[in-house]
Amino acid sequence: MKRIFVENGLSIAFVFLFLVSITGQFFTGYKEYNTERIEAGYQPVEYHQYFSSGHFIEATFENWESEFLQMALFVVLTIFLKQKGSSESKAFDKKEDVDREPSSLRRHAPWPVRNGGWILALYKHSLTIALFVLFIISFMLHFYGSLKEENEQRMYDHEQMQTASDFISSSKFWFESFQNWQSEFLSVFAIIALSIFLRQQGSPQSKPVDAPDSVTGE
Repeated sequence: MKRIFVENGLSIAFVFLFLVSITGQFFTGYKEYNTERIEAGYQPVEYHQYFSSGHFIEATFENWESEFLQMALFVVLTIFLKQKGSSESKAFDKKEDVDREPSSLRRHAPWPVRNGGWILALYKHSLTIALFVLFIISFMLHFYGSLKEENEQRMYDHEQMQTASDFISSSKFWFESFQNWQSEFLSVFAIIALSIFLRQQGSPQSKPVDAPDSVTGE
């Protein structure tokens, strides 16, 4: 058991932080949602009803969407673009291991590499594909939850319900997306730029403390 935590400590820590955060979001959102319903003259909902509400779905996947988009674009753009002095960039003056062609002769190579063919071709881009698929799924669920929440608010105000085709072109939906996207792109820029000049001893996201600012990569 101890070995599992040693070998997977980073993943376990972030899964734990995620569970704590999503639990906090659920219960605080549940309270806020029921407050809105009571103020509008409706009965509060039970926990299982809130889980499928537009309020919870929209708030959750609006954020997931931007996270997956940020990571997918970061993975793709670091293939082609570089930043002098950043630990998040590939080096200018040498070939990186990530650029070499996979070899089935390499010891402990993953099975797609050993299999070759279309499976290997897909596997070579599997990280980017997975992140973009997660972005698309999150985007669709954000849209579904946001539309559901919008129509519930319209119900409170006795207004006409909005169709999906109208809502997809509304400023409200895209405002929700862009306000999250811009923050994610800013945070990526921050780690790229700050890692040129600043250090954190022991972190693989930083260059060695005694490395010159001009050194690119880890």
